[in-house]
Amino acid sequence: MKVLGIDPGTHRIGYALLEKNKSSFVVGCYGCLQPKARLGSTRLKEIFTKVRAIIKKHQPDILAVEKLYFFKNQKTAFAVSEARGVIVLAGAENGCQVLAPTPLEVKQALTGYGRASKQQIQMMIQKILKLKELPKPDDAADALAVAFWALSCLQKKEGFYAKS
Repeated sequence: MKVLGIDPGTHRIGYALLEKNKSSFVVGCYGCLQPKARLGSTRLKEIFTKVRAIIKKHQPDILAVEKLYFFKNQKTAFAVSEARGVIVLAGAENGCQVLAPTPLEVKQALTGYGRASKQQIQMMIQKILKLKELPKPDDAADALAVAFWALSCLQKKEGFYAKS
């Protein structure tokens, strides 16, 4: 079972491919997409195209895209929601089961504490996935955490497919 985790954003989108093999996790890839375009529809098309390319290359079974749960700036929230929409569309278009955890759910699955800091998330992901270095930037670490959440749900069988 392959999961592509996504931490949506406007200028930087974290992505991570994670697979569970027997008793261990295998990291396929992780990083950040940084759209060059700044105009709305052009930026959205670029995000869609890049995410679709990752999906076609790695063929994940599941796309887990973090929900926008809290925002400080309404303008930013709308832009992130638009980006999230085209990411979900790319997954649905390519036959992925799409899941949408909240940041709180992801943090609880990873650390047992829903208010964990970015640094705590990075440290736990490094430890759990046995990475040599702290995953950076934090958008990529968050995407790894989202993918981990999805695989944890699958493993526990806690209504995994009911959360889409």
